[in-house]
Amino acid sequence: MKRIAILLSLVVAMSGCATIKGWFNNAKKENIQPPTPLAEFTPTLTVQKVWDAHPTSGAGESGARVAPVYADGKLFVAGVDGDVAALDAGSGRTVWSKRFGQRHGFILHHGQNSVRWAGGPAVDGGLLVVGGLEGEVQALDAASGADRWHAQVSSEVIAAPAIADGIVVVRTDDGRLFGLNAADGSRRWVYDRSTVPALSLRGNAAPRIVDGVVYAGEDNGKLVALRLRDGNVMWEQTLSPGEGRTELARLQDLDGGIAVADGVVYAAGYQGMTAALIADSGRPLWTHPLSSYTGVALAATRIYVIDADSEVWALDLRTGASDWKQAGLKYRWLGEASTMGNAVVMGDMHGWVHWLSAGDGKFAARVRLSKDPIQAAPLVVGDTVYVEDVDGEIGAYRVGK
Repeated sequence: MKRIAILLSLVVAMSGCATIKGWFNNAKKENIQPPTPLAEFTPTLTVQKVWDAHPTSGAGESGARVAPVYADGKLFVAGVDGDVAALDAGSGRTVWSKRFGQRHGFILHHGQNSVRWAGGPAVDGGLLVVGGLEGEVQALDAASGADRWHAQVSSEVIAAPAIADGIVVVRTDDGRLFGLNAADGSRRWVYDRSTVPALSLRGNAAPRIVDGVVYAGEDNGKLVALRLRDGNVMWEQTLSPGEGRTELARLQDLDGGIAVADGVVYAAGYQGMTAALIADSGRPLWTHPLSSYTGVALAATRIYVIDADSEVWALDLRTGASDWKQAGLKYRWLGEASTMGNAVVMGDMHGWVHWLSAGDGKFAARVRLSKDPIQAAPLVVGDTVYVEDVDGEIGAYRVGK
């Protein structure tokens, strides 16, 4: 059955109910539910812009959540224009940059046929890896940008790879997971048991690797745990059953962020539930009937979930009980959230960056990066937050009390 990647705005129009809005193909022009007006408040955090830069074209209209990653004082970024770059994290200055063309045998062709990077980047141990919309996987030396190796997988890569213990794990849009040798890109294993529904939300969850286990969300509503060394399935658990009379009603993707801590996996599914699962077995500790397209953000005592209407929830880490809900960003179609200290931070479809108090959900600070959507989770490094919009503009913000 052929998969159809749909605009989330089409879901709204055809279902006749409020649901999430697409991040691509002029999302702002086609927004059906008017965004909640931004309320005035007294800031409790100070936010200072340190620098901004525009090193790549970002995710563009790919629907991917392209975001910077950090290592050794540098940010690494990639975009659908074929560019990969390293920036000095303190100043935003470009350390190195290169553009990749389409590969025909051993020849790279640049220009209009540049590789469209939409998965990643990911970095570990001096290795930088990006994935492309034609199934390309490219590894580079993080220090210099020199090519390490190139691999080809079965379909487009629109989620960041994961790297650990000498293996690069790549999630493809056709539901497969590839384990590649980090030294040369050769194939170690392939997971090919996922069934992709005919209708699916655009986007994939990036796999997570913790203690030799790969955790990945699937478009069929399942969370799967694989052994990293050989790709064997340890367990799988359904979070979104996909029930309903129509294909729209049966949308069930697990496309958002997955968190793992202290032997527990936290995840959320669209038109499904938010759950805490025992990492070794997949047995549920608790479930909460809360649908999300962005997944979860983890803190010491809570997880934070953005629901299908862009209301922000705080759930108790041990029980799943709701501690608070912030409805002031409803229908602003928030991107993935991150936590930093006593705050939760996320961007919206109009380029605003919002900080909420982690304790009670009240607004703590707000700045505007641009007028373009922000869909990827902000990157938190110490007291600095790095935010990228879909056009590739990056802002660095220092946060204090």
